Amino acid sequence: MKSHPASLLAEVRSFRQNHPDVRYVDLIALDIPGHFYGKRYPVEMLEKVAAGSPLKLPQNAVLLGVQGGLFKIGDYCFNDGDPDANRRLVPGTLKPVSWESQPLGQMLITSDGTEAPIEFEPREVLVKVLERLHHKGIHPVVAFELEFYLFDKKLEGGLPQFARDPLSDDADDQPNLHIERLSRFSEVLDDMAQTAKDQGIDITVITAEIGPGQFEINFGHLDDGLRAADWAALFCRSTRGVALKHGYRASFMAKPYLQYPGSGMHVHVSLYDGAGNNLLAAHQQQPLRHAVAGCLELLPHCMPIFSPNHNAFRRLGSTVNAATRASWGFEDRDACVRIPESDPRNLRIEHRLASADANPYLVLAAILVGLEHGLEAKREPIAPLNEDRTSGTDFPVEMLDAVRAMQHQPVLRDKLGAEFIDVYCENKRQDHLAFQQEIHAREYRWFL
Repeated sequence: MKSHPASLLAEVRSFRQNHPDVRYVDLIALDIPGHFYGKRYPVEMLEKVAAGSPLKLPQNAVLLGVQGGLFKIGDYCFNDGDPDANRRLVPGTLKPVSWESQPLGQMLITSDGTEAPIEFEPREVLVKVLERLHHKGIHPVVAFELEFYLFDKKLEGGLPQFARDPLSDDADDQPNLHIERLSRFSEVLDDMAQTAKDQGIDITVITAEIGPGQFEINFGHLDDGLRAADWAALFCRSTRGVALKHGYRASFMAKPYLQYPGSGMHVHVSLYDGAGNNLLAAHQQQPLRHAVAGCLELLPHCMPIFSPNHNAFRRLGSTVNAATRASWGFEDRDACVRIPESDPRNLRIEHRLASADANPYLVLAAILVGLEHGLEAKREPIAPLNEDRTSGTDFPVEMLDAVRAMQHQPVLRDKLGAEFIDVYCENKRQDHLAFQQEIHAREYRWFL
C-alpha cells in the first residue's frame, strides 16, 4: 500500500507550484464515529514528510467518541501511555480547500501500509477486507450515494431551521421531489459539486429528495473500493464547508425530522473476477442469491456500523423506503438489499440500510464481508419482497442490543478482526451511555 517517496514528493511539489498561496495543509483521517481528526502542517514540512520524514499522531485519536472524548477501552487510552503511531500520506489526495477564508490544502493520512497499522482504524479494516478478496480473485466495483439536508445556518433554541429559499427568502418547508428545488438552490449545489470535483471526486447525479431541503448526490462507480470510501468521507467534509460559506448548514444526520424521511448511505457493489466477468451473474445468477443470503445473515450483527448512533436508529422503519427488517427484493426500495434492474455485465446489489452519517469505510467493509460470507456458505436467501411482502428477519433497533449482537458474531470477528470488533463495540456502548447521561426537558414535563 506504500507509495514511493519520489512520487509523493513530486505530488507535493506540483501542488506548491500550482497553489503558491497555500501555506498550510490539513492532514486528516477518519476516526471510528466518522469524524476527521488530524494536524495542520506548514506546506514546507509536508514536503519533508513526503520525502520520508516520520509522520506520527496519537494512536488513540482513532478511538475518540462522538463528542471527541476518550473512553477506557481495554488497556487503550488510560493504561497504554497514549502512544504515537506512524501514519503515511495517501497518494493522490492532496487537494486545495476552497471553502475556508484562507487558502488551504488537505490530504488524507492513514496507518495502513505502515510497519504497524492500527487494527481498529476504519480505513485499515477496509484495506484488509479488500486485500483478502483480491487474493481470492474477487474485485469489487463500488459506488456510494449520500443523502443530506440543508438547514438555515443559525439554529434556534438548538434546533435546526428549514433552509431559506434563495428566490423567496421563505423557509423551504415543503417536502417534494420537484426539479425546481435544484434550480432554487443551484448556487450552493453547483459549488458543492464543483468543490467535490476539485477534490478528485466523480459527482454524477444530483436529486432533490422528499424531505424539505433534502438532496442526494451520487458518485461514479470505481474498481477501487478504498478510493470510493475516500470519496464519500471527503465529500461530507467539503459539503459541510461549502454550505457554511453560502449561509447554510449541511448535515448528514440520519433523522433530523421525525415527520420527514431520514438520510441514507446507499452503496452499490458488483463483484468481478480477474478477467472482468461479473461473478454475481454466473450460473443463472445463483452467486447473486448466495451473496444476498450472506448479507442478510450478517446484517443484524452489523447494526452498530449501519446505525452508528441513537439518532440513526430513529430512521429505521420510519416514513418511506426505510426498512424495518432484513429483506431483499428486485427493484424494491423497501428492501435493505435491492437488486436494481441491469444487464448481466452490471448486475449488482444496492445496500440501502446504512444511515448517511455512518462511517463509509466500515459500511463498505461490512457489506463486502456479507457478500464474501454468502459466496462461501452458498445458502439460499429468504423470499424476496416481490414474492412475499412479509419476508424478512428481525434486526436490533436499539444500540445496546445491537452491540451485543455484534460483539461475539464469529464471522465478523474473523473477517473484520476481533480487536476491531471489541474496540468498536465498546466505543459504541460508551457513546450511547454518555448520550443518556443528560435529563431532557421532556422528563421534567412528564415526571417532575
